[in-house]
Amino acid sequence: MSTDEIRAIEMLNRVSYGRVATSMRAMPFVAPARHIAVDGRVLIRMHRALGYHRACNGSVVAYGADNLNSGSEKLWSVQFTGTAEIVEPTEEELAVFGADPEQVDGETFDPVYMRIEPQFVTVHALDYASETPTARPAPGSVRRHLHHVA
Repeated sequence: MSTDEIRAIEMLNRVSYGRVATSMRAMPFVAPARHIAVDGRVLIRMHRALGYHRACNGSVVAYGADNLNSGSEKLWSVQFTGTAEIVEPTEEELAVFGADPEQVDGETFDPVYMRIEPQFVTVHALDYASETPTARPAPGSVRRHLHHVA
């Protein structure tokens, strides 16, 4: 494992959730997922009823996580790109995931697990420590407006 891969796994372990991205019916999509890192691979847990696992299984996906809303002066983002496959986690892996949510979008949570075998790993670090606190907007304070063109 390269230094960047080791660093990315270490950063990934600092947060519990991220986003998986791939395409479904030729359209890109991003879905939230709970993750753990096991032997240099990313194991994610998603809600089966949403059907996202079907688009991911056997496909190339990107999985990203970050601390961008943490308020920290040292921000980071990691991304793992590789092939995903549905797996049955071990008892030890299930214990690391912890308790399942009770519901997702009003439905009883039904977990499905996927393992991502990373082919590419990227790490981005943003350090604001040398700036004054007012030089950077607080997380969530910047608003973006989307305009639809007919």
